[in-house]
Amino acid sequence: MLTSALERAPAIQLPPHPRIGSLCSGYGGLDLAVQDVVGGTVAWHCQYDPDDPAQQAAGILRHHLPHVPNHGDITAVDWDTVAPVDIVTAGFPCTDVSLAGELAGLNPGTRSGIWGHVALAISVLNPRLVVIENVRGLLSAPAARSMGPDRRPVEPGQRTGALRGLGAVLGDLATLGFDAEWEVHRAADAGAPHRRERVFILAWPQA
Repeated sequence: MLTSALERAPAIQLPPHPRIGSLCSGYGGLDLAVQDVVGGTVAWHCQYDPDDPAQQAAGILRHHLPHVPNHGDITAVDWDTVAPVDIVTAGFPCTDVSLAGELAGLNPGTRSGIWGHVALAISVLNPRLVVIENVRGLLSAPAARSMGPDRRPVEPGQRTGALRGLGAVLGDLATLGFDAEWEVHRAADAGAPHRRERVFILAWPQA
């Protein structure tokens, strides 16, 4: 998907060695996949799990990439002070859009509502490419838009109407001036013995 998008979309102009900023990094799997296609280096992570006192995912990142800074809690970062990057990756929490959860959706106060902070980071960093991953439930879980026409977070009182998670994400990206495309891929497509369907979204600045 990423390779074909790079070939089709002239607006995606990446340097020979792009810098990657990683949001909601987990153990860094999405970053590795992007590096496998376009190369580049991870300039920084933003990984913090409020439910894990040991911060095990951050520990994995620190072990494998000891010189890459971790900005920690995405809700507390001042993005104007963060080093610019060419690519932003984000595997934001699936807790409230997964069929294994309570389907509270992409709404304020939910774990999956962290998307609003991802969108804010994208609005400030203005990367040349955004790569997002989440579960298939993003297609059907309820949601609220996060970004208004001024590229600032929407006030809670302005969140009206029925919307699904993927629609909210694509709508926010469009508001921020990005074109986007998405696909669902299964782990089985890569030879694994299970479906494990995931939604992948690519976005780039509108030409």
